[in-house]
Amino acid sequence: MTTSIRDDKTIGREPQATDGGIAPPPKLRRKPGMVAIAIVAICLGAVVAGWTWSATTNSQEVLVARTDIERGSVIDENDLTTVRLSSDPALTPVSADRFESVVGQRATFDIASGSALTPGSFSNASLPPTGQSVVGVALTSAQAPGSALHSGDHVRVVVTPAQDGDAPGGTPEYSEAEVVAVHVNEETGETVVDLLVRHEDAAVLAARVATGRVALVLDSRDR
Repeated sequence: MTTSIRDDKTIGREPQATDGGIAPPPKLRRKPGMVAIAIVAICLGAVVAGWTWSATTNSQEVLVARTDIERGSVIDENDLTTVRLSSDPALTPVSADRFESVVGQRATFDIASGSALTPGSFSNASLPPTGQSVVGVALTSAQAPGSALHSGDHVRVVVTPAQDGDAPGGTPEYSEAEVVAVHVNEETGETVVDLLVRHEDAAVLAARVATGRVALVLDSRDR
C-alpha cells in the first residue's frame, strides 16, 4: 500500500498545466457587495426606463396661444405655438398637427396667452353671419368710453346733438351693436371700431356715423 504525501508548497497555488495539457480556469470568488450593487443598478435602470416610457406615452403636443387672442379675431400663425402636455381625459386640447387648419379661423371667445386651444375656441363661421352686417365707426377720445373696448362688448351708438343745437329733450336715438374688432388709425389717432348689427339697422347706423355726431356707450360685458 502506497501513501502519497502532498507537498505543502503547492497549497494556495494556481493549478498548472501538466503534460502539455491546458490548466483549468481559476475559480473566481464573487464579492457579495458587488453583486448587491449590480442588482440595485439593474432595478434603478428598469424604474427609469419605465418612467420615461410612461412620461412620453402619456403626453402630447398641443396648440397653445402665444399671445392674447380676442373673440372674433382671425387666428394668425404668429398667435399660436405648440407645447407638450400630460394627457388628461378631462381635457380636450387641440393636437399640434391641426396647426394649419386652425390658422385663418376666428376665435369664438377670448383666449388668454398660454392657454391651450380646445375645439370650441375657434370656428370657421363667416363674419358677418347671415342676417347681420358690420359697420365701422371712427371715434375721438371724447366719443369713446374711457375703458378699452374689446371684441364681444355690447355697446350703443348714441346720436348726439349738433354743436349749435339744443340738448335733446327726451331719450336720444341710438343703435345697439356688438364690437367685432378695434384698432387705432395711426394717421388721425382715432379709434376705429367695427360693429356687428342687424342687417336692417346697418344703413341707419352708417348714416348716423357719417354725420360725426355719435358717441359710443359701453354696456354690460356679460358674454
